[in-house]
Amino acid sequence: MNKAPYFIFDAHLDLAMNAMEWNRDLTWPVADIRESEKDRADKPGRGQGTVSLPAMREGRVGLCVATQIARYVKKDNPLPGWHSPQQAWAMTQAQLAWYRAMEEIGQLAPITDINSLEAHLKRWETPAPDEPIGYILSLEGADSMVTLGHVERAWEMGLRAIGPAHYGPGTYAQGTDATGGLGEKGRALLRKMEELNLILDATHLCDDSFWEAMDHFNGPVWASHSNCRSLVPHHRQFSDEQIRELISRGAVIGMPLDAWMMIPGWVRGDSTPENTGLTLDAMVDHIDHICQLAGNAAHIGLGTDLDGGFGKEQCPADVDTIADLQNLPALLEKRGFSEADIKNILHQNWIGFLRRAWG
Repeated sequence: MNKAPYFIFDAHLDLAMNAMEWNRDLTWPVADIRESEKDRADKPGRGQGTVSLPAMREGRVGLCVATQIARYVKKDNPLPGWHSPQQAWAMTQAQLAWYRAMEEIGQLAPITDINSLEAHLKRWETPAPDEPIGYILSLEGADSMVTLGHVERAWEMGLRAIGPAHYGPGTYAQGTDATGGLGEKGRALLRKMEELNLILDATHLCDDSFWEAMDHFNGPVWASHSNCRSLVPHHRQFSDEQIRELISRGAVIGMPLDAWMMIPGWVRGDSTPENTGLTLDAMVDHIDHICQLAGNAAHIGLGTDLDGGFGKEQCPADVDTIADLQNLPALLEKRGFSEADIKNILHQNWIGFLRRAWG
């Protein structure tokens, strides 16, 4: 007899970015979104999306961390983004307006405290077919925070986690492909986050900023979507030393499904899931590595980053939509993970983290 699908918590989905910048109506089935983009299928990620709200319900992904993301880039920064922090702030507010619009039509439910979390989990024990998906609001890259007063305003509007950096140099921290520490602005941000009990997302912090953040932040820390540097040697991933530090802080680390972070040697535009043999087993490799470092399965979760600028052309071959996360339990069981471990990885570790942070 087939087991009932597991409840899944995905700690990193760029839902509003896909809605507002890629013009995707996430209330549609994935197939319809792909059809709407067929004339743009030559561009990375277009016509090959994997995420929609119906697909999340199909895969019982009933709770997620959903992002606001809008990079501010200074004149000498070649990365794409907004040319002023005020523009970046405005884009995060457009994204917030989309989340609110989804709440109004019963597609999403905001999770902001322990009471809303527990009530949502109760509803999903026997969910209705159109049950709202719960979302915890997170900011990926803090450069849109024009002032620390904006951080307070964002918290009042439901923001519950911040990753201080994204790619490249930032106002409050240095991110992937950059070097350097936080500086006084970054340390002031961390103090404000502690004051508000905002979760620090360590994902994307360069090594210098990571260690300075660990030295200066005493609040709750997680890593929404990062893999293991010992398996994929790139500074975007965490070293074993960093993983041990996160474990010591009681963090949970979410496993992403972006192919270049899953296996070494991925070449964009050349590598494919088929010619590399990439499957969800690679995610299990990273899960197992962190479990070996921790000595248990208490610090691992999912943070898929699906449709975070890529589509099925750059994720495991056995993932057509986010609903295929239900293939993971059998793979974990085959590797020797117990039923309790599997539930921890799929949702309980994140939920336990939030109960400790918010309780």
